[in-house]
Amino acid sequence: MIFLTGVTGKIGGETAKELIAKGAGLRALVRDEAKAAELKAAGVELIVGDIADPDIVKQGMDGAEKAFLLLPNGEQQEANEKQFTDLAVASGVKHLVKMSSMEAVADAKTPIPQAHWAVEEYIRASGLDWTMVKPNFFMQNLLASAPTIKEQRKFFLPMGNGTTGMADGRDIGAVCAEVLTGQGHAGQSYEITGPEVLSFYDVADRFSEVLGEKVEYLPMPMDQFRERMTGILVPWHLNAVCELFQEIAEIGLDHTTGTFKELIGRDPISLKQFIQDHLAVFK
Repeated sequence: MIFLTGVTGKIGGETAKELIAKGAGLRALVRDEAKAAELKAAGVELIVGDIADPDIVKQGMDGAEKAFLLLPNGEQQEANEKQFTDLAVASGVKHLVKMSSMEAVADAKTPIPQAHWAVEEYIRASGLDWTMVKPNFFMQNLLASAPTIKEQRKFFLPMGNGTTGMADGRDIGAVCAEVLTGQGHAGQSYEITGPEVLSFYDVADRFSEVLGEKVEYLPMPMDQFRERMTGILVPWHLNAVCELFQEIAEIGLDHTTGTFKELIGRDPISLKQFIQDHLAVFK
């Protein structure tokens, strides 16, 4: 039995789909049962409740050999993930797989990577078998820009000249499912990227190629982005996202990894393929 969190989100949902296809026995913690109706229909056992409730988490872990930890970024994320780790130890879970990020390193300077790193260290010290899955930037994040791409052939982000090794969430889900069902993954930190390092000007070029019309990336000043997102994100999350995006703008990523192909046996999905697969949304 594998106990899952995050299954109603993009990456957790892709992970669950991959695991269902592999025939794994699954139990998932959800806050809203209706959002997981398709998974329930596919045979996933649902536990309804809050990740912060230790009794609910223990119920989910009962009899589980492995657990998948994927929580949304937030002020209580670190505390909830550490509690989840303690409960995994107490419940007899053998292997804990955590969704982290490539930015999570010992000298991380911004809140989200700092929280990820603190939990990684906590898990490593727990005595559990563990695996960290560490992507960089999800192509699915670009779906939020679909309205302006569709209507104006422009998109606006505060990334400046920053670069990423963005990966498709479907590929990340495939990696998580492999780690949860395969052998030899304990004690590994897997940095997962797409096939190329891209600036957001490069992203605009890929959109132009696929859509057959010129698409422009217009860097948005960070204070304008902050103003736009005020009221949409709570203050802690807004500040943390702004700091993370500022880090991408100033530092970015200068390499890709071959880890995905080593684990899955095929090349990762390219941005052009991602756009083609979501053509109805962008065009």
